[in-house]
Amino acid sequence: MKYKTRNGAMKQKKDTMDKIIPVLYGTKYGRKLVKLLIHPTVSKAAGTFLSTRLSTLLIDPFIKKNHIRMNEYQYCFYRSYNDFFTRKIKAAKRPVCMDPAVLISPCDGLVTVLPLEDKQIFHIKNSEYSLASLLQSEALAKEYSGGICFLLRLCVDHYHRYCYVDNGLKGINHDIEGFFHTVHPAAVEKVPVYQENSRSYSLLMSEHFGNLIQMEVGAMMVGKICNLHEKARVARGQEKGYFEFGGSTILLIFKKDTVIPDSDLLKNSNDHFETRIHLGEPIGRSTH
Repeated sequence: MKYKTRNGAMKQKKDTMDKIIPVLYGTKYGRKLVKLLIHPTVSKAAGTFLSTRLSTLLIDPFIKKNHIRMNEYQYCFYRSYNDFFTRKIKAAKRPVCMDPAVLISPCDGLVTVLPLEDKQIFHIKNSEYSLASLLQSEALAKEYSGGICFLLRLCVDHYHRYCYVDNGLKGINHDIEGFFHTVHPAAVEKVPVYQENSRSYSLLMSEHFGNLIQMEVGAMMVGKICNLHEKARVARGQEKGYFEFGGSTILLIFKKDTVIPDSDLLKNSNDHFETRIHLGEPIGRSTH
């Protein structure tokens, strides 16, 4: 899997899933297995195991395989694998840009910028998405016609806590039940993953970017969404929640003429490359 860094360097990430996913989603017997793997009961069973003491045996192999720098994280005694997976990073390792005109990334991940067409349609790989279906609300979707979406994909080795991108008033969480497809690009080419997966979104009446939507999407093998607040006044950089084990995705959706994405992110997205970003770093600017 190839992606770009903020300085324009091309990187290639070796992932065993690069070979497995095309087989699962591209063959007859693979698709039968996928139907089993994406079912919520399988994810719940996996989640139950990953919250046991026995699951701590998986921690050291994961650290070694993914070259995790544990000195960047707060020290903690891990009682389960999920304890480890939801570990907190040291604040100095994820400084938050506090310029109110700057849009920050809510998480670590690989970002793609997607324009929302007049009919609130956007495309990811070969899959077409309707914002109304994603939100399960045609009225709300229409408000974002002509706007822009930042899709931030988290791999299993990324930091899995996320924050608010601006000060403002947060609305209630809208939880939508669904399946747990992997968010690997090879699967996204075959299936409208984000429209079928379990997800949760809320509105943020932000001070500098208007009314925006932040959506968290679960993924294969748990990807459990743990949001910390219902209605609340929140602040830029404040923790919003975290994902338990599994690759996951966050979508930031803005109304027309409220945000200008950074030029490198736009160029990379137009060239079909994701860009690696970190929580708190700039990804765009307010138009006001």
